[in-house]
Amino acid sequence: MADYLVIVESPAKAKTIEKYLGKKYQVKASLGHVIDLPRSQMGVDVENNYAPKYITIRGKGPVLKEIKDAAKKAKKVYLAADPDREGEAIAWHLAHSLKIDEQTECRVVFNEITKDAVKDAFKQPRPINMDLVDAQQARRVLDRLVGYNISPLLWVKKGLSAGRVQSVAVRLIIEREKEIQNFQAEEYWKIKASFEKDGEQFEAGFYGVDGKKTDLQSREDVDNVLKRIEGDQFEIQSVQKKERKRNPALPFTTSSLQQEAARKLNFRAKKTMMLAQQLYEGIAIGKQGTVGLITYMRTDSTRISETAKDEAKEYIQGKYGDTYLSGKKSAKKQSGKSQDAHEAVRPTSVMRDPSEMKAYLKRDQLRLYKLIWERFVASQMAPAIMDTMSVDLGNNGTIFRATGSKVKFKGFMKVYVEGNDDNKKEEDKMLPDLEEGMDVTTSEIDPSQHFTQPPPRYSEARLVKTMEELGIGRPSTYAPTLDTIQRRGYVALEDKKFVPTELGEIVLELILEFFQDIINIEFTAGLENDLDKIEDGDAEWISVINEFYQNFEKRLKVAEEEMKEVEIKDEPAGEDCEKCGSPMVIKMGRYGKFMACSNFPDCRNTKPILKEVGVTCPKCKEGNVVERKSKKNRLFYGCDRFPECDFLSWDKPIKRPCPKCGDLLVEKKTKKKKEIKCVNCDFVEEEN
Repeated sequence: MADYLVIVESPAKAKTIEKYLGKKYQVKASLGHVIDLPRSQMGVDVENNYAPKYITIRGKGPVLKEIKDAAKKAKKVYLAADPDREGEAIAWHLAHSLKIDEQTECRVVFNEITKDAVKDAFKQPRPINMDLVDAQQARRVLDRLVGYNISPLLWVKKGLSAGRVQSVAVRLIIEREKEIQNFQAEEYWKIKASFEKDGEQFEAGFYGVDGKKTDLQSREDVDNVLKRIEGDQFEIQSVQKKERKRNPALPFTTSSLQQEAARKLNFRAKKTMMLAQQLYEGIAIGKQGTVGLITYMRTDSTRISETAKDEAKEYIQGKYGDTYLSGKKSAKKQSGKSQDAHEAVRPTSVMRDPSEMKAYLKRDQLRLYKLIWERFVASQMAPAIMDTMSVDLGNNGTIFRATGSKVKFKGFMKVYVEGNDDNKKEEDKMLPDLEEGMDVTTSEIDPSQHFTQPPPRYSEARLVKTMEELGIGRPSTYAPTLDTIQRRGYVALEDKKFVPTELGEIVLELILEFFQDIINIEFTAGLENDLDKIEDGDAEWISVINEFYQNFEKRLKVAEEEMKEVEIKDEPAGEDCEKCGSPMVIKMGRYGKFMACSNFPDCRNTKPILKEVGVTCPKCKEGNVVERKSKKNRLFYGCDRFPECDFLSWDKPIKRPCPKCGDLLVEKKTKKKKEIKCVNCDFVEEEN
């Protein structure tokens, strides 16, 4: 019989840890929370200092009984839930259920699930940190006070909710959509000139006139510049050569991991966190057994342990040589709100090269592990050194500027280069060997008209980045927030960008009218800072809740009396039900509008609203091509006469016929480019 009982959250983690600790230890999993606030009611006693009413979660009774029975037989119980606020709260609830004194050394935390880290953690158990528990408790109580008081007022549709963080996220998406709709494009022009020197071609762009930078806002401005240019000879007026250092990106935090996985791997935030959890909890690695491959994945710290730095140094020296070693110490954290008890997300051992892990990991696990491993190794390497060159070319007072750069020393770029939201690839673009006073000849001067573009819609990566910058939410909240606002039907994803639904706009309008403070960005960020103060022991959780609730309660009373009913009337669809002959109407559901029979509930016929793409069906020549969605919500194109006509295309058909054979053209998108292809012949046309 085991002397010690260890309680963790997941069965996968339990198996791994039990192997490390040996026969004297029995490890059981709580399967997350066993105690929580009830789902059926708010569960907060406002009249009694906001005391939470905790209950055993439905279905967790047998799990808790099994843990209690094991605890009675053990000499000592260790609570080893995750090393964050939520993990501390789980440990606290278990301590109360098992009648363990929270002041005794019953709490064990580790940032990585490796043999050494786990064994070291058990050498230094500690009491439960009540500041962490109170910070988590305050978050839960705040969310209940907001959600369970406002949500019943949102009678627009059953099942709606109004969370603190999720409402702010919806607001950001809706306000961005309004920016796009109200955007007024402004005209501007560019002039590009092609030059040649000793057989080498290079390009320069118009910079200015008479030594001053000049904007080109119209064709008239362009014509004035072109009139000044005399002949095709330009003089090199200045040449600037510089050496520039480029530093590597810091190791991953939760937010930067989600952003980079979206850019480089096309992963949704939810998928990234699911895979990271698997890598953290442990993977069977041949004779080594089950090993946690990465450190804890919910963190906003970029700190790296000295042991990890030393191991990275050894690896880089052996693989690339001393010149690739960083001379700087890694930054510990980026902001005052970073939880410095955690490390950055990194591999538990840099010696586990991704190429060696291929045999043990599933495809997506390997891709995410490789990303984390490369980012960490690069963060410990020397800066890249770039040779840059800037050249001004003059002709009768007009100035064109050419720039070029080349990697002189790759440094960290030998392993990894951080992605960007625009998917732009960096390429060497060197200029010929030019010197002041030289003359060069232009072969072409090409003016082009452009228009300013509206701000882009939020992708998941952009929204996570914005929420982090604004101080909204914390590492553990990003993925659940994005998931919730989609499940509630407040926003939808189109081309991997968030678009607000009509339902989302109505709900936000209702909340804004009566609870503007609740979804004010600065106010929400301020509350997050208050939670951090509670965690640090600098604020008392009941005082923080009370300060919030005093004003909130007044607004709640006004809203209960004055919030008007918003009736979403059914629009006539303009056609009759093919089942009963009654008129069809347009209704609004979770995923937008759809057609339904007005004779509901006697007739339950529904139909999707099909969006035409303006192309006649190439198969039957009678129907129109429309957008449809598969069971997995993937967009495809088919004939509106289905099932009579079974035309189907995953690529969007376009109006004009193939100029080569006259058959159907489709728009084909890949990660790198968008092109127009013929379905019948080899015609291909790349889009700009």
